Order: sequence, then structure tokens, then C-alpha cells
Amino acid sequence: MQLVRQKEESAARRKNQTRAVVAVLTVTAIASGCASAGGSDAVKPAHGQQPLKAPPARALDSYAHQLGVTQAARVAAAKRWRLARTPLAAPAPPRKKPRLKTRKGFEVKGHAKLPPVFTSIPTKQKVVFLTIDDGAEKDPALLRMMSDLRIPYTAFLSDYLVKEDYAYFKKMQSHGVALNNHTLNHRYMPGLSYKSQRREICGMQDTIEKRYGKRPELFRPPYGNYNANTLRAAKSCGIKAVPLWNAEVFADRMEYREWDRDLHPGDIILTHFRGREDWKGTMPDMVRRLMRTVTAKGYAVARLEDYL
Repeated sequence: MQLVRQKEESAARRKNQTRAVVAVLTVTAIASGCASAGGSDAVKPAHGQQPLKAPPARALDSYAHQLGVTQAARVAAAKRWRLARTPLAAPAPPRKKPRLKTRKGFEVKGHAKLPPVFTSIPTKQKVVFLTIDDGAEKDPALLRMMSDLRIPYTAFLSDYLVKEDYAYFKKMQSHGVALNNHTLNHRYMPGLSYKSQRREICGMQDTIEKRYGKRPELFRPPYGNYNANTLRAAKSCGIKAVPLWNAEVFADRMEYREWDRDLHPGDIILTHFRGREDWKGTMPDMVRRLMRTVTAKGYAVARLEDYL
């Protein structure tokens, strides 16, 4: 009886082994067939490298190669623009956008029905957002630097400064920068009537749409000052949100709104289109200051509009 059982167990093992071998050979044959069906599509491996025969393997290898090329370009750009560290790449933005609401202490009467006013974006990702105001300095080096480094940013423009060179900001827009509303003449909004505030905001909406083909949905009041009439006027002009800021960067320093004088996930950072006439440095110097601080703290600069 024992001999019979041993023979049965041995036969079962051989049967299972045969099935496993057949399965492996079948998978190999399918992968080889997919890779060789076109003949000329086969990928030739480097010396000492196994050929990538299956299409998924080739696609994964291509993606990894592209990531390597992109990172190598960022490293080279960082050296070219004299950054001590290569900027961190921003993670993919959330599929579900954060719910925006007016920051506590920033409310006005009836704020629940008006565009939200906020200084940061609700997120756990270690990202911050760079915004640049007004349009006084039109430094071509800034466009080259931000494009080379692939650092996203958002502009808030005032027409009395932008009209000196609309083409500069058109080029900026062609690099993927969103152009938003900072009023026509950079007036102190709470000191104006509702009608005058609406003229400042809607007038800039019209100008940006005429010059750049898209009506903005974001508005930043000059100096960060506003009242209920400001937000009412902004809403009537098509504005959906009012981003302010939690930190400000200059060519020689950083300033913070919060008590701990530090960055936090989702912080909006303000700077201005300024140069040596107003700062102790240039706009590229400002970017270097920003990236030195942000990168050292483990943050990446993300695109604001991707989170709204």
C-alpha cells in the first residue's frame, strides 16, 4: 500500500511540474510573439543588457528614461543658474481639489456668498505656491530662469505697469504662466466706492481678456487690502477666489505672516516684479533666495491653479 501511495504522489508531482513548465513557456511565447511580430519594432539592447521584448516592459523603460532625462536637465539648469541644490519636483496635484474657505479673521459681512480669501491651500503635500505681483520689472532673465528650472508661478498684473510691454507678459503666458487680476491702477481699494472698485477690477478683467485671450478667475487686491464692496465687485466681474499670501520673498530675505516664521504645506508666497532699483538684487537673485529656502526645507514649488 505504501508503494502505491508513493507512486501516486510521484505522478502527481510530475503532473504539477509539467503544468508549471507549460505555463512558463506559454507566457514566454506570448511575450516573444508580441515583441517580434513587427520585426523592425524590436528594441536592440545595449551590450550586456537583456532585450526588452514585451511592450509593457519597453514602455516602462521609456518612461524611466524620460524621467532621467528630465532630472538631468533640472540638475544642469540648477548649476547654470547658480543654485546650490536642484529644485524638488512637485508631486502630482490631487484629483479632488481642496475646499477653499475664507481664513478666520479675514471675513467681511456676507463673506459666505463672496469669493473666499485665503493665504494657503489645504494640503498635506510639501508644496508651496509662488505668486508675483504688479508688473513693474520686465526682466528677460526671469523668463529664461523659470523656464529652464521648470518652476511654476502665477502672475497678478496691474495694467498701468503692464501696458508698457504687453508682449513680455504674452511670452510669460506662452510658458504656461496664468495671468490674473491686480486691478488697473493699483489703488487702495477700501478707500474707493463700490462703483470705482468695480471699474478697477472689471476693467482689468477686460484688459487681460483682450490682450491675452482669457478672463481671469483669481484676483488679488493691492496691498492685500479689501472690504465687502471689494469682494462684491470682484464677484460681479467673474472672480472666483482671492488668494493672498503667507510669506513674502525678496532678493535678500524672506518674511513670514505666521508666528513661527516658517513655511507650511500649501503656503502661498508673494513677491513682486522688481529689480535693483527697488531691491538689493535682481529677480533671478530673488528666485535663488526662494529656492534656497524652499528646497532646504524639503518643499517643492507647485502650480497654484492645479489646486483650485
